[in-house]
Amino acid sequence: MGAENTTGKIRDFLGQFIGGAEIDPDEDLFASGLVNSLFAMQLVLFVEKEFGIQVANQDLDIENFKSLNAIVGFVDGKTAAG
Repeated sequence: MGAENTTGKIRDFLGQFIGGAEIDPDEDLFASGLVNSLFAMQLVLFVEKEFGIQVANQDLDIENFKSLNAIVGFVDGKTAAG
């Protein structure tokens, strides 16, 4: 799966929670107040289901999920390793 496809799917998912606001790929979603901790749980479930990967306890680091680019990098790393 190409990074562009991964980015598009994640961007679409984020769009459901941020009211269609345009986000910078490196913007910290949590620090900006665009999303909350409840969203983090939904995001992890989405990533697991959509990309067929398992998010292990050691993967539950805010650095893996704080921005669009961070999420894409995490997913790409997990799918490449799997």
